[in-house]
Amino acid sequence: MLPNKVTISIIKCDVGSLAGHYIVPKPLFDIAEKNLNKAMKKGVINNFYVFNAGDDLELLMVHEKGEQNNEIHKLAWETFKDCANKASQLKLYAAGQDLLKTAFSGNVRGMGPGVAEMEIEERASDPIVVFAADKTSAGSFNYPLFRIFADPMNTAGLVIDPNMICGFKFEVIDTKENKAIVLKCPEEMYELLSLIGTVGRYVISRVWRASDNLICAASSVSKLSLIAGKYVGKDDPVMIARAQHGLPAVGEILVPFMHSYFVQGWMRGSHWGPIMPVGLKASKCTVFDGPPRIVAIGFQVANGKISSDDEGNPIIADLFDDPAFALARREAMQNACALRNMGEFEPARLSSEDMEYTTIKKVLGKLGERFKPVK
Repeated sequence: MLPNKVTISIIKCDVGSLAGHYIVPKPLFDIAEKNLNKAMKKGVINNFYVFNAGDDLELLMVHEKGEQNNEIHKLAWETFKDCANKASQLKLYAAGQDLLKTAFSGNVRGMGPGVAEMEIEERASDPIVVFAADKTSAGSFNYPLFRIFADPMNTAGLVIDPNMICGFKFEVIDTKENKAIVLKCPEEMYELLSLIGTVGRYVISRVWRASDNLICAASSVSKLSLIAGKYVGKDDPVMIARAQHGLPAVGEILVPFMHSYFVQGWMRGSHWGPIMPVGLKASKCTVFDGPPRIVAIGFQVANGKISSDDEGNPIIADLFDDPAFALARREAMQNACALRNMGEFEPARLSSEDMEYTTIKKVLGKLGERFKPVK
């Protein structure tokens, strides 16, 4: 018998990296898998999968405790703390960088780690795609989420599937004012675009099917600079999307990544960069700490768990490990070269407003008193 409801939680954190901002090393994976395996045996979670997006450790957990559950978030927090302690012992770079608070307060939201969660009523077949990005900001999923759930030129189901013609509703967060609004497409498509095109401020957090409020997607919206009041690393967002049976097909969810697009972040969180879809083996950042990478994990939810083999190992599809995304990767490198030829001139570098939260503020502070009125 299927469980009534099941929750998918993806919680990420930069706990420390090998060779600068390159990759999460194996000793940190081992700690995370050990902690989550213990929690699974105790019945806290049903099962899990640990992976990385560049230098971010990603904890994918399936459980029945609902969203923003204290026990689940504490498990993630303590796992990240253990990993950060090991990273400090190994003198890894930026150990515990995303752990902005010293004590757990019941929920990791607002404490540094990125979180996307979705409580669902399990369907007869429930395909799920989880995305994780590195060297980029919380608004980086605005473009693909719009394409997936509102653009009929991307998603054929919006035109030919009677269960999708009703459209979808988008919750948009104003990260600076800490306010939210829900807009319905196609009726309010232009209003939606007027907001989410400003990716540094407005972030799509959730998507529902309009006809029955079925939850379809959830993404992390935390902006580390607004939490800390200064630059402490990029947000490196995560996202969950459900697929098929009256929702966009997995193939439609992946279409926006056939081409590269530009995101905020990259080196020192201060530049525009091209997103590069890669398989898990290529999820590591090199050139100018990038280019910004994104991975996609596909799986099935079955009886409250990630579908597993006979030994209990989760069955995972590494969706971007495919020649179909070779063009996007080539575009990403071509665009990366073009932007780096600009050096530290806009538009390669972020606007002055976004640079306020980077280390350039300290540089400008030294020059402040030397500015004189123009006569």
